[in-house]
Amino acid sequence: MEVEASRGTTAASPDAASPLRKIISVASIAAGVQFGWALQLSLLTPYVQLLGIPHQWASLIWLCGPVSGMIVQPIVGYHSDNCSSRFGRRKPFIAAGTALVAFAVFLIGYAADLGRLLGDPTGTQIKPRAIGLFALGFWILDVANNTLQGPCRALLADLSGSDHKKTRTANAFFSFFMAVGNVLGYAAGSYTHLYYVFPFTKTGACDVYCANLKSCFFISIALLLVLTIVAFWYVSEKPWSPEMGNPGGDITDADEKTMQPKCAFFGDIVGALKGLERPMWILLLVTCLNWIAWFPFLLFDTDWMGKEVYGGNSSGSAEQLRVYDKGVRAGSLGLMLNAIVLGIVSLGIEPLSRWLGGVKRLWGIVNFLLAACLAMTVLITKLAEANRRSIGASSSDTHILPPPDGIKAGALTIFAVLGIPQAITFSVPFALASIFCKTSGEGSSAGQGLSLGVLNLAIVVPQMVVSLLGGPFDALFGGGNLPAFVAGAVAAAASGIVALTMLPSPPSGAIPAKALSGGFH
Repeated sequence: MEVEASRGTTAASPDAASPLRKIISVASIAAGVQFGWALQLSLLTPYVQLLGIPHQWASLIWLCGPVSGMIVQPIVGYHSDNCSSRFGRRKPFIAAGTALVAFAVFLIGYAADLGRLLGDPTGTQIKPRAIGLFALGFWILDVANNTLQGPCRALLADLSGSDHKKTRTANAFFSFFMAVGNVLGYAAGSYTHLYYVFPFTKTGACDVYCANLKSCFFISIALLLVLTIVAFWYVSEKPWSPEMGNPGGDITDADEKTMQPKCAFFGDIVGALKGLERPMWILLLVTCLNWIAWFPFLLFDTDWMGKEVYGGNSSGSAEQLRVYDKGVRAGSLGLMLNAIVLGIVSLGIEPLSRWLGGVKRLWGIVNFLLAACLAMTVLITKLAEANRRSIGASSSDTHILPPPDGIKAGALTIFAVLGIPQAITFSVPFALASIFCKTSGEGSSAGQGLSLGVLNLAIVVPQMVVSLLGGPFDALFGGGNLPAFVAGAVAAAASGIVALTMLPSPPSGAIPAKALSGGFH
């Protein structure tokens, strides 16, 4: 694909890299996407309580992310590789994803109001219609994010051309803007009077928490739309055709097949998996182990703060609930620190990789750091429990004292330090997938979009496994979050070992043009 090097002029060849400012413009869309997700993480709990969603339904709702990611990203990636729209290959899908995000966010924010219009009861009773609308909006939002993010990363790979360093830099900036979105989202979610800017958001069916969520979502939609429009205006895609699959313009048998109508998507997925070379299979293995480690903490981090560190209980007495909520708020502060470190490290990935001898070694080392941080949650938990026993505080007391400053600082340090491996997780695997796709030659049947969609399978499958088995696994060892964290530490260590010993180092420098023939649409 040819991308304009400047407004009005196109790149000289399909493998030419675009200026860094254009790459940054596209990567900035991640801030708009992540802003909305951070809002949900910070404001969703009181909103769910307002709607009266039963606890047993909550896990089913959170499953929508990995399920939609497993189905949607490969489909979108496949079709974006073969899209011949006059607007370009990736832009139609990015635009559709942005529109779906706006619709889904509106549906989630107004679920309580629409449920009231459809006949939901008032008060604290369960509101089935609002719950149904919320769940629908939540699923649409996940589909929209997967529709949006996959083509965004594929467009970054297209813009990077055959320059490996620029490919890594593009994904590092994507990770950086995810951190920016997190910081903005957590900051907006923590400001409880933002709904004063939009006074119409508070209604009889929507209390202060709900109104604040609506107000934040309005800002989220505006930010995403502005960033997407600016990127679309500044970066132009030349309409793609099968002839552009080869730098020389000669149509091969593979290109003739590409020009024919394609409907057998799942056949192409199987073909793409069969056509993967060893580097990509090792990358999928490292990514899978990596996300087995990450997902327990991402799912239960604030719950760990409220329950194990602070000693509260979300279903206990009023005092236990008060302490639990205080711990959750402390966990939100930890997430803010995590996002700040994530953003800083994202900008330093390239020099860090050079200093450590390559991205492969960098990824392996930070996976051991991830394992150490997850293991440290056991120490922090035991110290907190010992402190509560020493001061005679138990779950039956009328007043539960918070943990001392040293324990809180230790827990928050874990959140902050985890921003280092998280920056690598959000960047390096995607950069390597793009590089391996470009250097795979004629043996590969996958384009950038489909390759990133296949990589996403190694992310969402572990998430589904953890979502379904994490709770029973914890219960098997007496409850709490530590068993899943310890299992995550083991998986992180295994991921580091595989990365250091089996993952091949990507080639340095630009790729010869002949290597792109047949392997990169």
